[in-house]
Amino acid sequence: MIVLVVDDEEGVRRSLKKVLERDQYVILLAENGQEAIDLVRANNRDIETVISDFKMPGITGLETLIEIGRINPEVTRIILTGYATMESAIESVNAGIDGFLTKPFDNTELRAKVKECNIKKRLKQFVSEPVLNELQRDTSDMYPRKQQLSVLFADIRGFARMAENMTPKELAELINRHYFSPLDQIIYDYRGTLDKHIGDGIMGIFGAPRAEEDDTLRAVTAAVHMRDEMGRINGYLSGQGKRIVVGIGIGTGEAMAGIFGSAKKKEYTAFGHPVNIASRLEHLAREDQILICERTYERVQDLVEVERIGDFNLRGMEKAVEVFNIIAMKRKL
Repeated sequence: MIVLVVDDEEGVRRSLKKVLERDQYVILLAENGQEAIDLVRANNRDIETVISDFKMPGITGLETLIEIGRINPEVTRIILTGYATMESAIESVNAGIDGFLTKPFDNTELRAKVKECNIKKRLKQFVSEPVLNELQRDTSDMYPRKQQLSVLFADIRGFARMAENMTPKELAELINRHYFSPLDQIIYDYRGTLDKHIGDGIMGIFGAPRAEEDDTLRAVTAAVHMRDEMGRINGYLSGQGKRIVVGIGIGTGEAMAGIFGSAKKKEYTAFGHPVNIASRLEHLAREDQILICERTYERVQDLVEVERIGDFNLRGMEKAVEVFNIIAMKRKL
């Protein structure tokens, strides 16, 4: 694992290098924020952890880590500072920084903290952050229970055909970088729970594990943002002769949400009517369509411009479902 240490004091850089090399890390050093940003750009997929001093001349440590997070969201980012104020700690946490250390540091504590931050960062890739936060707060809240949810499904149109014309490495690079990463981030940005990836499909839950009054609005707004983002990405990919075509479906209603599984594997997920409707609508959606059910529309009708598609007999549904396509938001969330 490559660790990048950023500090304007040469003694601190050398000290951190000496301590972290005990854990078999490969250490890169930078004496300012711009140098660190350039190193991450040059080694985008190789650097896994960045430890930066908080207060540095020019670009601050926090500004440096925020920019590095934009370049590669998977990098573990840790602030190191001798100015241990509550304000700087809160500022770092709000910016999504993964860890916070103070100078002078204890060598054992430093090594343990770096390991802890990396493990927690990786756990977030297997367990959605809202679920992880609830598990840390109160596990009893994770027991299965009925909740009102809005569920979002997104999926690539013609994925099998696209995969046939690419090597596994090319396909992984394309969908990880230009599909999963940006759309997963949008679910996170709108306080949704990233439930799972099902092949090339993405399932997001709004309303669990914690419910809010605007769950449905955030689900719909996230979907519109996804469509806009894929339009931007496809504009870039078109120069390479590539295109990712996405359809989205959203269902709203009462579902069973909680931790399900066996002693071998458990996961937080949701079952029920809105999940089934969202999945069926996603399959029905054509390129760039965001199809929603009547209950979803009822909750956001004053805020969205739609076209009524019609009534559809969806598989597994007893009654026909009235379906709407979202044209645009009347105002942003």
